[in-house]
Amino acid sequence: MSEINIEKLLGIRESLWQTSTQVEIKQMKKNQYINRMIAALLAVVIVSSCSDELEPEPAQSISENVALSSPENIQAVLIGAYDELGVSDLFGGNTLRNSELLAATDELLWAGTFNAPREMFNKNMNAVNGDAAEVWLEGYETINISNNILSGLDIFTDQADADRVEGEAKFIRAMVYFELVKFFGLPYEAGATNSQLGVPLVTTPTRGITGDNDLDRSSVEQIYAQILSDLNDAVANLPETNDIFASSFAAQALRARVHLQMGNYALALTDADAVIASGNYSLVGAYEDAFNNAANTTEDIFAMQVSSQDGLNSLNTFFATPQFGGRDGDIIVQAAHLALYPAGDDRGAFVYEDGGTFTGKFTNQFAIVPVIRLAEMHLIRAEANVRGGTTTGETPLNDLNTLRTRANAPALTTATLDDVLMERRLELAFEGHRLHDIRRTQANVGTFTYDAPELVFPIPEREINANPNLVQNPGY
Repeated sequence: MSEINIEKLLGIRESLWQTSTQVEIKQMKKNQYINRMIAALLAVVIVSSCSDELEPEPAQSISENVALSSPENIQAVLIGAYDELGVSDLFGGNTLRNSELLAATDELLWAGTFNAPREMFNKNMNAVNGDAAEVWLEGYETINISNNILSGLDIFTDQADADRVEGEAKFIRAMVYFELVKFFGLPYEAGATNSQLGVPLVTTPTRGITGDNDLDRSSVEQIYAQILSDLNDAVANLPETNDIFASSFAAQALRARVHLQMGNYALALTDADAVIASGNYSLVGAYEDAFNNAANTTEDIFAMQVSSQDGLNSLNTFFATPQFGGRDGDIIVQAAHLALYPAGDDRGAFVYEDGGTFTGKFTNQFAIVPVIRLAEMHLIRAEANVRGGTTTGETPLNDLNTLRTRANAPALTTATLDDVLMERRLELAFEGHRLHDIRRTQANVGTFTYDAPELVFPIPEREINANPNLVQNPGY
């Protein structure tokens, strides 16, 4: 990609900052920071407009030589990377929705008219599934923006700024690769060599289409190694607090999730416990208060920002009905799911009726999209402690009952692995964890085994046609 699109950058000021008004001083700091970013962006546009009139830059794009020509410009591009990360096909909601649809059996029903998500729900995708293709395309666009940022770090004179920008870009790149390898590759197998095909590994900017772009698919092991490398650097380089952007604890929380997916329970435990023990986050008082918020709560470790000016919450689009800004009530919660909750559990009652039963988690179309909540860290710590026979930070029973007490669910008297996994289903329902939990625990989705080809995305057909080195996944 020889140009960096700036159209999105021009419209993100309000989406990133407008809704965070709870603390006036905090808002002032946000406005000051984003004003610097917009000023940097305007400087880029001005420089671009002064170039040779015979070779003008495209109206909505600028060359990387201009966009990466100063620390201020690079930080403006970093804002664009976050904006791209939050598009609907990535963490604007669809990667979370896709996990729930692929894992759905009798607990959810896809009632919508769109064919691509219906194919996921029915486990009969084809190689031209549009939603799968968009995850790939938007994912690699985000990775390329991150790679461009990382290529320009030498221009920084302030090392602290350089470290922070590097950490944020690597956090973003790790987030995307983690989603890509989970959807497009077979599951990571703890203790194995994991030579199964993952996705192409690109860590340098793509600034033109040549034969050098025809990369093979790297192995699942190689992709996970890159994810961990990026997250290790992010944890080391990011500050402990970074407003709505990635912090060292957000990177550590994501690393806990990655280690859990890999079956590295001791390392997952260390990271999850550190995030909890930091004291930077706390559970909100009522379960329902963790959702439909215009700004991050004390429970949000990382979330995508949405407002009426910019950003999309596609969880609202597909899980909500029109009265709450949704499409047509495409995803209906079934009785089999509600039956999992004990009597009195607020989480089971967090639904509404509108020609069917719908979750109450996504009834605000302009709400942030929670990506990592503190509750998940309690569940990772509990699972890792159970598997290791340890009580690091807290007993598994107390971690589970902390969440259940908040939800007014009856306290547990035991904390077995089954108890922990069930608590994940109840606490994190519809938030994008279900498929990945099934695959890492080697369970089944109905009659489909955890490693069935039907649970793996096809490599987009257009990519197969364009790159002779790409190998299609089985079944497509």
